[in-house]
Amino acid sequence: MIQVGIEAMHLFSGTACLDVQKLAEHRNLDTARFNNLLMVEKTVALPYEDPVTFAVNAAKPIIDALSEEEKDRIEMIITCTESGFDFGKSLSTYCHHLLGLNRNCRLFELKNACYSGVAGLQMAINFIISQTSPGAKALVIATDIARYIAEEGKAIDEHDWSFAEPSGGAGAVAMLVSDNPKVFQIDVGANGYYGYEVMDTCRPAPDGETGDAELSLLSYLDCCLNSYLEYQKRVPEADYAKTFQYLSYHTPFGGMVKGAHRNMMRKLFKAKAPEIESDFESRVTQGLKYCQRVGNTMGATAMFSLYSIIDNGDFSKPQRIGCFSYGSGCCSEFFSGVATQQSQDLLRELKVDAQLDRRYQLSVDEYDELLLNNNQIRFGTRNLDIDTSFIHQARGAHPYPTAFLKRINEYHREYEWVS
Repeated sequence: MIQVGIEAMHLFSGTACLDVQKLAEHRNLDTARFNNLLMVEKTVALPYEDPVTFAVNAAKPIIDALSEEEKDRIEMIITCTESGFDFGKSLSTYCHHLLGLNRNCRLFELKNACYSGVAGLQMAINFIISQTSPGAKALVIATDIARYIAEEGKAIDEHDWSFAEPSGGAGAVAMLVSDNPKVFQIDVGANGYYGYEVMDTCRPAPDGETGDAELSLLSYLDCCLNSYLEYQKRVPEADYAKTFQYLSYHTPFGGMVKGAHRNMMRKLFKAKAPEIESDFESRVTQGLKYCQRVGNTMGATAMFSLYSIIDNGDFSKPQRIGCFSYGSGCCSEFFSGVATQQSQDLLRELKVDAQLDRRYQLSVDEYDELLLNNNQIRFGTRNLDIDTSFIHQARGAHPYPTAFLKRINEYHREYEWVS
């Protein structure tokens, strides 16, 4: 069987962020409970940013590094999101246009809460394995934003969004999938998937999310264990403690991952607290680094964790990474692959730490003003000229061309590149 996996990978963490400790104090959240989130910052989507700008800015460096011949071998673009702004038109069409790719290309979108990014990756992997078009590549972009909206004259307090607000972030991860997996080589056939109907979290309205946090946690834990047990049926020699040098978890917030890892080690090995803590530090924390700075990026979060591990782990020799993805509602998957020193070298060239550090630091007053301005860009907005002067400093956060939303004209979104 041919090799398959991620040839190139890049993430985009936005242009503005907020210190979530300051937000928690501003909202009068319980300090002890907030600290359990293990969060540092969250990316905040500005009015001229949307799921398309995040997606395109994540993919642009990958596309720019390709030759024209290589670009023309991209035969599939999959956007993976729960933040779409049209019930019919796929975000992939905007991405395809802004990236200037060949028209002989499948363009479509996947939605399955936070599982969508891994669903798109697995679909692309199977396309490459099928060899129906030898040498073809697929571009998978997981992109999501949490755009909170406040009403004029209505007080914002801790009851509005509670502990979901500090963890709700924005970001995108782009993955070029091919038979030349320089960044992450997939273990073909080593998959365990598990899902069922549960009403844990959902978006019953385009601009609103709701759910049962306790039920969501229980479903996450259930799926983490059972997707791995299904993986183990297909890979009988697998050992959760020894087979994977690193573990990448879907990361709504760091505390949830720590709880999941504790549950896995107790259920599978009856491990005690000191052993669990040591194992968490050595195999999991590398995957939290970027997630702790951008917040929950929904469909992109599992891949943010994988990227963070490859960028920050020890790959002096090839290392196998076990990956868990969970999407509310629900579906989950445990899969694995191998990364090498070359993988790390390629990602480190992209300097994600510097990208995160360049974001404009919002004050809580600017953030609250933003929540009011978000009213203008609700789902279904027909016409709008975007106020590009709002926190204009953020538009120059990155020293390379960055895509921003310019206007909405009869529902059609128009974008611009800003240097």
